Amino acid sequence: MYVQVIRGRAKDGPGLRKEMDRWSEELGPGSIGYLGSTGGVTEDGKFIILARFESEEAAQRNNDRPEQDAWFKEFATHLDGEPTFLNSTDIDEWQGGGSDDAGFVQIITGSVTDKEKVREMWQGMDEEMSKFRPDVIGGLVVWDGTDFVQSIYFTSEKEARAGESKEMPAEAAESMQEMDSIMTNLEYLDLLDPQLNSK
Repeated sequence: MYVQVIRGRAKDGPGLRKEMDRWSEELGPGSIGYLGSTGGVTEDGKFIILARFESEEAAQRNNDRPEQDAWFKEFATHLDGEPTFLNSTDIDEWQGGGSDDAGFVQIITGSVTDKEKVREMWQGMDEEMSKFRPDVIGGLVVWDGTDFVQSIYFTSEKEARAGESKEMPAEAAESMQEMDSIMTNLEYLDLLDPQLNSK
């Protein structure tokens, strides 16, 4: 899998949503190697989208389409300033990856001091999380060296907040505490009305 992460600040949130919907309806059916996307705008105007493709080659071929270029130019007019891009084939999925059934998506960005340790801990918590947090219905991690963009898919924001307040099993709580100690520069982006699309 290949994922392109696009970030920016929204100048016109409704305009961004409209263009994302237009892409799904008009360009999506003819896209090359497209698997799906997760995106949206936070309440404070931060925009992010994670677009998934079969491969880097397929994504590049898709980007080379004239209609894709024309669409992106129109899309970018709704952003305040230039967007940033992160492209990666270093991807982790857990609980089946993302889910279009999510009513709420939280995206966490940051860095780690021990990448392999964090990956091992995330994988180890997969089964435990499905039992303890039924509100969590999937996750995807995009790596750029030791920097990461993690998207977590929840049934709803209400159920996610309720789940956060639960007392965790001792072993899981210990793992979370250890994980927190090797993560830095964390930023949380809450997509209360995520746009989810899988081909």
